Amino acid sequence: MFDIIYSLEMIGVIAFAISGMIAARRQNMDPVGVFTIGFVTALGGGTLRDLMMDNHPLYWIKHQEQPIFILVMAIIFSYWHPMGRIRESRIVLPDAIGLGVFSILGAQLALDLGHSWFIASLLGVMTGTFGGALRDTLCNEVPFIFRKDQVYASISFAGCWLYFLCQWLQVSEPLALGIGLIFIVVVRLLAVRFDIRLQRDPHHS
Repeated sequence: MFDIIYSLEMIGVIAFAISGMIAARRQNMDPVGVFTIGFVTALGGGTLRDLMMDNHPLYWIKHQEQPIFILVMAIIFSYWHPMGRIRESRIVLPDAIGLGVFSILGAQLALDLGHSWFIASLLGVMTGTFGGALRDTLCNEVPFIFRKDQVYASISFAGCWLYFLCQWLQVSEPLALGIGLIFIVVVRLLAVRFDIRLQRDPHHS
């Protein structure tokens, strides 16, 4: 089980780091900026989760290979020219993957530490959305979670509760994790593709 969790964690770190680095390159940041944005995007949500649950040492301090890997990625992004030509629109897929992975793993860890489903769902949403919010704020953008034209946190929240439902139905833990994760990723991508919103702007056509 640990291997599955760790593998998913690394997928989330890589995906969110990529989304952060795409955003940093769009802002013409230097390698330090690219690393910083990639770091806070990938590890910001987990850091907030661990601090709120008083879970020490922080996950990335315990697993130093994660920030080291992000540093290597930042160097590649900064000096390998094809990376600099990645279009801004490509941020959506890695961001959706990061949102799915960290929402579900945040909720799963909260349950393991004895929290209720409701508290675990809130911690899952925080874990999944905080890194992206930091990324957008540092890049002088309105975070996805606060935009009227984006369905974001509600997808994370629904995915966490789908994961809990699978657990209640006694679905195996790896399958439950996968169902919740895939739901968040797919629904997030569909929401972007078909411009699905929780609230319609009356002036939007």
